[in-house]
Amino acid sequence: MELRTGVSKQDIREQIWDYMESRNLADFPRPVHHRIPNFKGSYLACQNIRDLEVFARTREVKVDPDKPLEGVRLLALQSKKTLLVPTPRLRTGLFNKITPPPGATKDVLRKCATSQVSAGAKAVRNYSSPVGLDSRVLVDLVVVGSVAVSEKGWRIGKGEGYADLEYAMMVSMGAVSPETPVVTIVHDCQVIDIPEALLEDHDLTVDYVLTPTRVIATGCERPKPTGILWSKISWEVMGKIPVLQSLRHREKQAGKDVTLRDEPRRLLGASSQQPAHLTAVRGPRDPPLPEPCPAQGEDEPTGTVCVGNLPRDARVSELKRALRELGAVPQRLTWQGPRGRALLHYQNPASAQQAVSRLQGLRLGAATLTVALARRQRASDLPGGRVQEPQPDCRPAVADL
Repeated sequence: MELRTGVSKQDIREQIWDYMESRNLADFPRPVHHRIPNFKGSYLACQNIRDLEVFARTREVKVDPDKPLEGVRLLALQSKKTLLVPTPRLRTGLFNKITPPPGATKDVLRKCATSQVSAGAKAVRNYSSPVGLDSRVLVDLVVVGSVAVSEKGWRIGKGEGYADLEYAMMVSMGAVSPETPVVTIVHDCQVIDIPEALLEDHDLTVDYVLTPTRVIATGCERPKPTGILWSKISWEVMGKIPVLQSLRHREKQAGKDVTLRDEPRRLLGASSQQPAHLTAVRGPRDPPLPEPCPAQGEDEPTGTVCVGNLPRDARVSELKRALRELGAVPQRLTWQGPRGRALLHYQNPASAQQAVSRLQGLRLGAATLTVALARRQRASDLPGGRVQEPQPDCRPAVADL
């Protein structure tokens, strides 16, 4: 398809979306506007990745959770490659590692390849585990979705910048190198001429474009992002992506310039509408240190999990969201924010232990939370021989998820 002259990135997106809908090239979910569009023939396009030598030698592949990439995720699992999928909108971390059960049937592998796994859907959450920043990840191949792409390897996403940011974060944590190939999978109509003037330093380029009818080696020489461009990141984005806050803290400790796009104005008090928990200037008093969770010891296990080291500005809604994403929603939650901890109450000790496993390495902001089973005290340790559940010293509100 031919573009109108004098277009912007958003103009291109709108033209592609409108064209795919009007020609009935789009596939579920529809309408495709404001999405990485799924298209009829996406599975056929995905099969073409088997013709790439880079896929044959790949051991660890990162594939975005977009619907048209489902076929690649399935091929990766069938080929017994390590599959990493970004968490939805990076809310609870960077990756989930998809691990099918031993001897998984084709139906189970198909479930593992759906976007439900990365989103932590109940039916398939047991096949997904979070990968923390401290994990030694070395990605051999990156597969991203696109709204438009050129034969030169220039790419336009849906406009939210997550694929570009994910790549930059992988560079910062040493998970990819400039030689790591990047592949995108699109319909033939999405391959267009993109004016070079539209490209920016943070835009991710691709090395291969796969369509239902073509395999295009772009030979792109434009450099890929070499890390996070903090001057492009706003405080609003930082507030939405806790893992980004952690990376910023690390790079600041390493002496790098991590000044955000709107930070100078913020320090002058000009950006008063930003979330209070992101305020750069603290009050005169230092916050009290968070109380640790009780040691597990040898006491009787309960169905309660203690989450400690909560930042003083953490919100119960942030913790609830993380619990939902990781498939560790308790029956009720006792919030002790001022004491730097929360109690998660599960149906039984087995459910609590499973939650502890899923929550290891959980971060809120720059803080890595401590997660441990709470314990009942033995009857012999309490007056009158009673057994009691671990309780906070005060009477906090109990929040139902």
